[in-house]
Amino acid sequence: MERAHSLLLNEEACSQLGEHQRAEFVFEWLRFLKKLLPAADRVDVKKNQKCLVEQLTGILIGSPGPPTRWLLAHCLALLYRVGDSLTSSHTVDRCNDIIRSKDDSPSYLPTRLAAIACLGALYEQLGRLLVNTFKETLANLLKAIKSAESQGRYEIMLSVEKILRGLGVSAVPCHRDIYKATRACLTDRSMAVRCAAAKCLLELQREAVFLWTSELENVATLCFRAFESSNYDVRVAISKLLGTLLATAHMEGSHRQGSRRSSLEEVMDLLTGGFLRGGAGFLRASGDKLKGTSSVSKDIRIGITQSCVVFVSCLGGVWLEANFSALLVLLMELVSQTRATQTPADAVCCRRCISFILRATLGSLLGEKAQIAAAKEICLAIGKQKRAVDAAMCDGNVETRVTTTDVAASQHVLVCALLELGSLVQGLASTAASLLTDTSTALLDTVISVLLHPSVSARLAAAWCLRCVAVALPSQGAVLLDRCAERLNALKSCPEAVAGYSSAIAALLGAVQHCPLGIPHTKGNVVMGLAEDLLRSATQNSRISIQRTQAGWLLLSSLNTLGPAVVEHHLPRMLVLWRCAFPPSIRDLDMELRRGDHFTWQVTLEGRAGALCAMKSLVIHCRDLLTDDVIGRLLTPLACAVALLTKVPTLIKSYGNLIKNTSVVFRLRVYEILALLPPKTYEESFGIVLKQLVTDITGPENVVCSELTLLPPLCHSDDLALLGPALQDMDQHYIEEQVCQRPKGVVTISLQIQLMYWISLTLNHLCNFLFYDKLRDYNLWISPQLLTPLSFLCVQHLGSSRVGLGPEEVRKPALGLLVGALESSNPLLRCMAAEGLSRLVQVVNDPAFTVSMTLVSFDKLKTARDAVTRTGHALALGSLYRYVGGISSPQHLSACVGILFTLSQDSTSPEVQRWALHSLSMVIDHAGPLYHGHVEASFTLVLRLLLSIPPTHVEVHQSLGRCLNALVTTLGPDLQGEGQSVSALRTSCLVGCAVMQDSPDCLVEAQAISCLQQLHMFAPRHVNLASLVPSLCVNLCSSYLSLRRAVVACLRQLAQKEALEVSEHAVALVKELPHVTIKEVGLEGALFSLLDRESDPRLCQDIQETLVHMMSSIATGKLAHWLKLCKDVLSASAESTAPVETNQEEEGERDDDASVFHATSESSGPFTNLRWSTRVFAVECVCRIIALCESHGHPAHFDMALAQEHRLHESTDFLVLHLAALIRMAFMAATDHSDKLRLSGLQTLLVIIRKFAAIPEPEFPGHVILEQYQANVGAALRPAFTADAPPDVTAKACQVCSAWIASGVVSDLRDLRRVHQLLASSLVKVQAGKEVPSQLYNEGTSTMETLAVLKAWAEVYIVAVQSKEDCGGAGGPGLLTLVQTDLATLSRLWLAALQDYVLLTLPQDYSAQLPATGGTFYTAETAEQARPHYCSSWAPILHATALWLNSTGFIMVDDGPANLSRPVTPTSMGQSTSLASVKSPEDISSDRLHLILGISVEFLCSPHSHDQMENISSCLQALQALLEVSWPRSKVGNDQVLSVELLSVLHRLIVTREAPGVQLAVLELVRQVVCAAQEHVKEKRHSAEVDDGAAEKETVPEFGEGRDTGGLVPGRSLVFGALELCLCVLVRKLPQLSPKLAGSPSGGQGGSSLSLSDSDCRQVAAALAILSDLPSICSPDGSVSILPTLMYLLMGVLRELVQQPCGGGAGGGEALGLVVPAALQALRAVLSSPMSRSEKSRGAWAHLLRCALNTLLHIRNQILNKPNPVVDEVSLLTALTIFLLTASPEVTTAQPLQTRCIDKFKASLESKDPVVSQSYQLLMSVFQSKTGVAVPFIQGLGSCVVGHLQGVERRRPQSSKELQAIQDGVRALEALVFAADEMHRPQLVAILLPILISFLLDENALSSAPASARTLHESALQDLMRIGPQHSSVFKALMASSPHMKARLEAAVKGNQESVNAKATQLQVPSKTSPSIQLKTNFL
Repeated sequence: MERAHSLLLNEEACSQLGEHQRAEFVFEWLRFLKKLLPAADRVDVKKNQKCLVEQLTGILIGSPGPPTRWLLAHCLALLYRVGDSLTSSHTVDRCNDIIRSKDDSPSYLPTRLAAIACLGALYEQLGRLLVNTFKETLANLLKAIKSAESQGRYEIMLSVEKILRGLGVSAVPCHRDIYKATRACLTDRSMAVRCAAAKCLLELQREAVFLWTSELENVATLCFRAFESSNYDVRVAISKLLGTLLATAHMEGSHRQGSRRSSLEEVMDLLTGGFLRGGAGFLRASGDKLKGTSSVSKDIRIGITQSCVVFVSCLGGVWLEANFSALLVLLMELVSQTRATQTPADAVCCRRCISFILRATLGSLLGEKAQIAAAKEICLAIGKQKRAVDAAMCDGNVETRVTTTDVAASQHVLVCALLELGSLVQGLASTAASLLTDTSTALLDTVISVLLHPSVSARLAAAWCLRCVAVALPSQGAVLLDRCAERLNALKSCPEAVAGYSSAIAALLGAVQHCPLGIPHTKGNVVMGLAEDLLRSATQNSRISIQRTQAGWLLLSSLNTLGPAVVEHHLPRMLVLWRCAFPPSIRDLDMELRRGDHFTWQVTLEGRAGALCAMKSLVIHCRDLLTDDVIGRLLTPLACAVALLTKVPTLIKSYGNLIKNTSVVFRLRVYEILALLPPKTYEESFGIVLKQLVTDITGPENVVCSELTLLPPLCHSDDLALLGPALQDMDQHYIEEQVCQRPKGVVTISLQIQLMYWISLTLNHLCNFLFYDKLRDYNLWISPQLLTPLSFLCVQHLGSSRVGLGPEEVRKPALGLLVGALESSNPLLRCMAAEGLSRLVQVVNDPAFTVSMTLVSFDKLKTARDAVTRTGHALALGSLYRYVGGISSPQHLSACVGILFTLSQDSTSPEVQRWALHSLSMVIDHAGPLYHGHVEASFTLVLRLLLSIPPTHVEVHQSLGRCLNALVTTLGPDLQGEGQSVSALRTSCLVGCAVMQDSPDCLVEAQAISCLQQLHMFAPRHVNLASLVPSLCVNLCSSYLSLRRAVVACLRQLAQKEALEVSEHAVALVKELPHVTIKEVGLEGALFSLLDRESDPRLCQDIQETLVHMMSSIATGKLAHWLKLCKDVLSASAESTAPVETNQEEEGERDDDASVFHATSESSGPFTNLRWSTRVFAVECVCRIIALCESHGHPAHFDMALAQEHRLHESTDFLVLHLAALIRMAFMAATDHSDKLRLSGLQTLLVIIRKFAAIPEPEFPGHVILEQYQANVGAALRPAFTADAPPDVTAKACQVCSAWIASGVVSDLRDLRRVHQLLASSLVKVQAGKEVPSQLYNEGTSTMETLAVLKAWAEVYIVAVQSKEDCGGAGGPGLLTLVQTDLATLSRLWLAALQDYVLLTLPQDYSAQLPATGGTFYTAETAEQARPHYCSSWAPILHATALWLNSTGFIMVDDGPANLSRPVTPTSMGQSTSLASVKSPEDISSDRLHLILGISVEFLCSPHSHDQMENISSCLQALQALLEVSWPRSKVGNDQVLSVELLSVLHRLIVTREAPGVQLAVLELVRQVVCAAQEHVKEKRHSAEVDDGAAEKETVPEFGEGRDTGGLVPGRSLVFGALELCLCVLVRKLPQLSPKLAGSPSGGQGGSSLSLSDSDCRQVAAALAILSDLPSICSPDGSVSILPTLMYLLMGVLRELVQQPCGGGAGGGEALGLVVPAALQALRAVLSSPMSRSEKSRGAWAHLLRCALNTLLHIRNQILNKPNPVVDEVSLLTALTIFLLTASPEVTTAQPLQTRCIDKFKASLESKDPVVSQSYQLLMSVFQSKTGVAVPFIQGLGSCVVGHLQGVERRRPQSSKELQAIQDGVRALEALVFAADEMHRPQLVAILLPILISFLLDENALSSAPASARTLHESALQDLMRIGPQHSSVFKALMASSPHMKARLEAAVKGNQESVNAKATQLQVPSKTSPSIQLKTNFL
């Protein structure tokens, strides 16, 4: 194909190809030429023009296919426009000659059609350049159209349209001729010709004024005729034409000279005339009227309806807003015409049409403000109509006061108006609140008044309208319910009132499930009482018996929709009512039949039908209540109902048709309830039910069944595409479904079929199918539409449940039915039969049977010639592949593909082609890799057909599109290959997509887009986005829903990977879309605009996902664009929210937040009148942008200083720079009229506060950037706390309040008080509680709001306490002061909430013990609704309560009354005032302690707490706060079982939660528990000492764990639990501690101390601290039991910490610096334990500690044996010193340990610095220790110290480290001197003094000596001057005996004195010249 990419056609390459390949080659060249010519050099084009024209003309006469001829025409015209246009007339003449040719052979037709297409393209491109020839051309075309076939007529219409477009006003002379020819085509038998004619007329009307003036009526009539017998595409095209003409006539008439403007009344008269009379002339219409028949088909009415919508849409929203009142009057007049509603079906169709007009115009063209105005107009119209009916009913005789006609007319008007009013209100949602408060319209009064209308339809419409009001405004649900219940009670004697108000109540109850806020639970009691009252009083007045009966059961049915929580309280009374509605037994039923008249039986059947309906509602909505007992009590009434079903024919025979309608309803209800219940429950009645079902199904009234309703659910969804476009793919499905309206009885028949199917499943399969076989043989006239679906359902179920079908005799009846249906003339039945047959093959699961069925279809297809048989069996082949998967053998696949190929090329029957291609697509899809051998041939076939099949055969093109899609899917990733064959397949695919993209059919175009989407997924490099994206954007506003869906689905996929490219290509699109300018707002803005107009849920979801993907990819790079887009969307409401002035200049004190907001109007943005739902999505997008910037963005997004710095150097954008815009958007949303938008705005504000609260303001140090927006935040929150604010909004606002106060943004109390006041007002509301006079919502919402308030206060209190602690009591007291005033109240409420939570989390087994009235904040009936609110709020409340108890120290303080007006539960923490239940303060504190402990432990044990880390932290912090107080500690310490349980929970938490914060908190809590136990043991010991009068402290009483035996029981021992937990922590952080892990790879790698993070070090340190405390809570024997473990762990940790591998980084040093001191401290604590001195354990401790000391001495050698050893000698020596100083002498003086210790110190003194320095320091502490330890060390190491110091004179210190070592050595020697006895001390001083004198330098050496030597000199001189006077005799003797030392000392003293004097002199010199005035401050 690459050779086709040239300016001239490569004829040589083309000639080498076959015929079909040549067509593809030419098409590809034309595609390339189309792109090349506009970009080519004009000189080159002119140079090659002659050759190009010849080549194109050669293609023209070569019989090109439809796509080729259109492309050829375009290229030819483009060539003349780019090149030389002078010779274009020759081409025009050539084309005209071809058209005039007399050759009528089929082979010449493509050439003629190509010539027609070329003419159209030439005139379209060249326009007036060909003006001289256009008359001749048009005459030629219009002459040809008379004898042309459908393809010719279609092509000529398209060509004439293009000629008109190109010539414009120049074509005026021929307008009449064109109009005349087009009139005939507009009613052509070919639907494609009608569409083309409509497009031609649409173009003609641009300049042909007569079309919308003098000929307007004729054109309208012509359009009405064209609607008759039309399809969907024709209706869309002609309605666009007619609507545009009418709009032009209405608007343009006054602007054209000589033309008159048609008024709205005249336009509507035209449409009304067509609606009533159709396209018939006056005489025919009059005749029909006289006969009483209607000749207007539904096609015409639906078409006129769409035309009316187009008419209004063309005029626009502004026009509609101005003229809606007049339009509404005209529409209401139309629907009130009796001719439009002669039959019930006509009435339904007419009402739907009018409703569609109103919905399609008001719903899409008007903004919210205009919709509210329109709703008021509709409301006024309803009131006017109702008043007219009331006046008519009150006028004249009672019997004749109102005629049936008047009621019928008014009911249709009211139904349409009420349905639209309901839709408007529901769409407006909470923004419709102003409608209800407007007294001029009195909407609710008006709608409620219609509930008394005589017509049932009007009453039901009014009830539906009230339901919409309740859904839109949940606050109105309870109010309306009360009002209707009150009126129903008052008007029980009025039949209309009973029926109307009961319908309204039922509708309002049905609305509750759509309102999360619900209604008060007590309303259920009211409704139940009403229903019982109505049913009991039904027999009192025969005039209203039926109405009361119907109303009573209707109320019960609707009551069941409230769910099990409500119904379970009323179920016993319902069961009684059901029992009373039916006779007690079958015998009583027989007695009933002998009495009564038609009226009593009518009432009886109505009542029983209602009772069954209520049962059905119970089964559907309250399945949880259907226990075996309840079902058993329902079976008796059901048995009577089934028995009565068999008697209904007798009753009809006795009483005539008077009860026939009622009996139909009764029968329907019986079947409905039986179909819902498990068949096993009524197994005894199978015989009766089956017999009745057979009778009903075979009844004469059911011979004609609605195939359109019964069969489609049984067909495969893919196969339904064969039957035309699906209704759900149309925007107009609301009216289009009227074309295929279901007849009466079809619901009952469907139920009968399903019920027989369910019953049959419980029977034996053999009996089942034999029964059907006999049934078919016996009743030969049974419709196959009934029997075949039954067999199909059974086969389908067996297949899905993997149950075999059984023997041959079972298979035969089903097979016969299904194979026979394959050849049915009904296409639906054929589809269902193919599906059923393939399911049957799947169930049989026999390869031989599969092959035999395939061969049957093969044989049929080879011999049959009729289209029906061929289509059915072709589809069967594809269906078999769907379920059997390839039929297991390639040869059968080849045969199957060959047959389908042949059928696909049968050009004589497009229907066969269509079905065969569809079947082929299924084979391709399901054959898998087996099909790869046929891919190339399939591509060739598909392309050949695409290039040759006429465009009028749209369905074949659709099937080809499915084949192409299947081929792309089959190849999959192979399409990325680079081979020649793969490249050819890829090109074929792209060519096929190009052909389909140019198709005039929207479904084919949608398939092309889908195919390109698939191709982009598998081979993205080969899809050209530069051409694909613009083509997608052009169709964004298509009038076809299926095309818009395909476009958005493709954009969604493209946006996932290439969002930036997609956005750029979309902006480059030249053609602009209606409603939006892509160049201004980008593709994103266009999608927002589309989202606002769309109502299809699937399409809206795709649009949202596309926007989210685009945002995720490019939002951070185009931040300003996205934020501006969201802001524009948010601002585009009809009533602009008051904008935020973000630049606030403080002007004095402002107490009112709102003073900074000014209601200035917004500048008009690119969007107007967007719906609230679109704006909600925009706000959600803002939150997503913030999240994106946080997760994937630059840190400068949340750092103002960094952002400003980056902006100076690079053109980047950061989120923090747009903070003002973010706040503005959040404020606009939070203060909107829409509750959903308010919630989104508050959530956005919450996100902003959390993300930006801590960011400092660079310009004002000490302040944060959010501080300047505090007034904005306050003003955004204030509306959420008004009295009428919904609970969910207030709850969200409380969350924002707490976040704002806790954020620390505002520190000034006056500013903080603004938001604090809001929370305080909500707290007052909480205290009011259940005393609120009128409850509007469910009690669960009150719980939600209350808990939100308490949670918010809890969070504020927590932050206040923490800030006070962080500031050491100095900072943050202001916030605590604010909370302190309400703390008494809050604490009581918090405790009550926690107790409620505890009750709600109890297991189901304890439900009987729960309070009957519920808890403090929830009622028993709403416990289920309340539980989620408690689950989301309890944790902060628990933490706050613990902090409060901590602050009070568990001391009961009476702070005065808490002003609690709500009742408290009897066990509310000891606060009850009842004398019988008064508890002591100790009991109350104990209850509170156990409450918090219980909640915390229960939650921490929960397996589902893994995703609630915040709650885990709250629990741990709460427990920590408790254990900081002595009283709870004593309680925990006293209760060892509790302590052990708590430790086990904490151990589990350590193992399962990896978060460092949680692990540290757990260890801190364990430490507190151990401390509590320590205090307990200490107190007991102290008490024992005092009691026993023990004077000797060494004799410690034996308290603590272990007692006399020393045994620790796992699971009961606190010490053992703590050991386990600490061991777990240590081994996880240092695996080398475990012998099992020491050799493992994980142990080897993870065991390095350098791998420990900071949090790991903290955890290890905390664990060691806990270990060191454990001996203190043991008895002496117990301490001996745990000591080996403790010392093993301590030594092990030391061993791991003191070894430092070579190359260790800084992290390791830091880790050691943190953990080593903790390990040494733990060692000191263990060694100094009193247990080591206890008489009972002293010996064992000494032995074990000696072992530990031995281990410590071996550690260095163990480490040195490893490769590359480095040992932390200092830490080892420190540990050794701790042993020496702390352990008892019997441990440290034992040999050979003491000798080895001395050797260790001796070796350390010989090592390098800084070990030497540390060694001297440690040695000094040893020298100063107890005599028994010190003496051996003095004896062993004294000489070493002296020798080292004596050598200093020979080698002076050169560094500070050496200096430090010498100084530390002197200190050690000095300590040795003072440790000696008095008698030996002079001798040692005599050694020390010479050493110090040797450090002195003479005067000459001092000046040149290094700094360290001089420092040593000065230090030694000071020591001499200090020590000399203390030992004067020794000093004098020494000086006398050594003159040299004396002289040295004197010189040093003299030099020191001189330097001191010199310094003093320097200080005194400036004073001589100093001024007399001395400054107190030195400013230098």
